[in-house]
Amino acid sequence: MKVARFHAPGDLRIEDAPEPVAGPGEVKIRVRNCSTCGTDVKIYKHGHHHIDPPRVMGHEIAGEVVESAAPGWSAGDRVQVIAAIPCGRCAECRRGRMTVCPNQESMGYHYDGGFAEYMVVPAKVLAVDGLNRIPAGVGFAEASVAEPLACVLNGQELARVGPGDDVVVMGSGPIGCLHVRLARARGAARVFLADINPDRLAVAAALVRPDAAIHAEVEEQVAKLTDGRGADVVITAAAAGAAQEQAIRMAARQGRISFFGGLPKDNPIISCDSNLVHYRELTIVGANGSSPAHNARALELIATGAVPVADLITERLPLPDVLAAIDTVARGAAIKVTIEP
Repeated sequence: MKVARFHAPGDLRIEDAPEPVAGPGEVKIRVRNCSTCGTDVKIYKHGHHHIDPPRVMGHEIAGEVVESAAPGWSAGDRVQVIAAIPCGRCAECRRGRMTVCPNQESMGYHYDGGFAEYMVVPAKVLAVDGLNRIPAGVGFAEASVAEPLACVLNGQELARVGPGDDVVVMGSGPIGCLHVRLARARGAARVFLADINPDRLAVAAALVRPDAAIHAEVEEQVAKLTDGRGADVVITAAAAGAAQEQAIRMAARQGRISFFGGLPKDNPIISCDSNLVHYRELTIVGANGSSPAHNARALELIATGAVPVADLITERLPLPDVLAAIDTVARGAAIKVTIEP
């Protein structure tokens, strides 16, 4: 079979590999779609401390079971695979905090991922209910988007996005688009989308139709749109410290701020006006991935049409073009790019 295997930063190769065999408690799938994201770009360019090369990349995975050594799964089952694998046993997991499991492993990092024609779903995934049946009417490409949507769902739950909220989403990439749609599904009164790149913003806004699209003077525009109140929720779906600093200044009294996008490890420090947090009673929350339960609920949101995702998949490429896909993501030249091995 063909795989896209990471060997070193800047060295991702399309190679021949023997088809894997499912071991005890494992399931082998034919990968139908593995979508790409900004994390794939980071891994390709810089590597990752959890990746011991060579490693098959890809973690937004959907496919079809072809071999099962695990009870309850049969050839032909259509499935979506979690990316982040909690241990299910530690103190955090026992408390239901699987997104912050200190023993977490990941597909495409610790285990070979979905940039391959076939892959094995580890027993650890099945042990935490991390293999989900794709609902009828949901395509493989749409199902692959359940993984990033699950992360978005976790972030909005932590930020308590709900009915009547004015929400600002900073960053108009695929994650920003998903945040706009999920905020609407959760009952937000208005959702504003902001990005410093007007071309990228225009493409995203044409798809997800925010109540306003803002590409300059974000703080001033949000103040004007909210009659000076500020936003009830500000989500920074961009890896930019400046966006996080703006978010604190834009939040309304008792507003919630989600630092959804992580910052570069060599520049993670921002300036925070602590008095704004204190006197406005602001809440700042992080958001780190998703749990298996988030993935299952994300699939349900897609299946019911509450969060449409099909139109966000703007480019489909075969496995040999994975480098072109990563380049497209790096340039922000598409919303969502999926690989079809």
